[in-house]
Amino acid sequence: MSKTSTDMIGKVTDSNQQHTTSIISDIKSLVKGIVLISNVLPVLTGLALALYFTNASLAENWNVILLTLIGSTLVMAGALMLNNWYEVDLDKEMQRTEKRPTVTGSIPLKMVLTMGISTTILGFILLLFTTFEATVYAFIGWFTYVVLYTFWSKRKYTLNTIIGSVSGAVTPLIGWAAIESAYHVVPIVLALILFIWQIPHTFAIAIRRCDEYKAAGVPMLPVVCGVEVTKRQALIYIACLLPLPLFLTSLGTAFVVLASLLNVGWLALGISGLFTKDNLKWANRNFFYSLNYVIILFGMMIVFTGF
Repeated sequence: MSKTSTDMIGKVTDSNQQHTTSIISDIKSLVKGIVLISNVLPVLTGLALALYFTNASLAENWNVILLTLIGSTLVMAGALMLNNWYEVDLDKEMQRTEKRPTVTGSIPLKMVLTMGISTTILGFILLLFTTFEATVYAFIGWFTYVVLYTFWSKRKYTLNTIIGSVSGAVTPLIGWAAIESAYHVVPIVLALILFIWQIPHTFAIAIRRCDEYKAAGVPMLPVVCGVEVTKRQALIYIACLLPLPLFLTSLGTAFVVLASLLNVGWLALGISGLFTKDNLKWANRNFFYSLNYVIILFGMMIVFTGF
């Protein structure tokens, strides 16, 4: 084989690899990879805790676990794709979203819509093979995020943050209900934690991207009421997390102590925001703390149950 032929084959291979990488990158952006993962983790936690508290066998329930994880992931991915499809006009105005495939056109909008609907339907079909209750929770999350948040409230009200927080709160209920009814203090408290957590977490993002949200015409709290009001409200919600670990004593004293320390640390960070003049630096610290908070907290629950 000649050197010219070898070079041509090498270029074609590199081109194919770059194309594949680009497709993977576009799909990750389309389903908001980090957001998707952070929502799947509480589903897994709900499953782990349900197995732990009901003394159910992991080996006997592997098919339910698999169906729940895949089904819920598909439903969430579908919701996120529909969000990207609908908000393409907003994404064009924001630096952090201007390279999404819906904006660049690398994935046509009709295809995104089809993918979002198809993925959602497939996810619900898989969840129906677990329990009806788990499917209902997944539908509540999907409907809240797609219809009540994306289609209705995000462009109109500052309450969009609170409305959107409902969708993330149901994730541990999905996992638990796939094993046993979620009418139990533990999954309910987990849902409360996630509901409250999302609000200061989202406030931090809104402060970081305040100018972009303003340019896009999205009525986030710091845009409408100012950063100082947003920081005070964030502190109130963080404080609401303080008593919740006390309802999870069944997970052991060590867990309650660690969870409480995480809450106190976040509260201290929230209080510091009232006295800082560098709002962007504070918002960045608050964002990363909140992100690590949910990963550590729900990860610890899995570890403590020996899943």
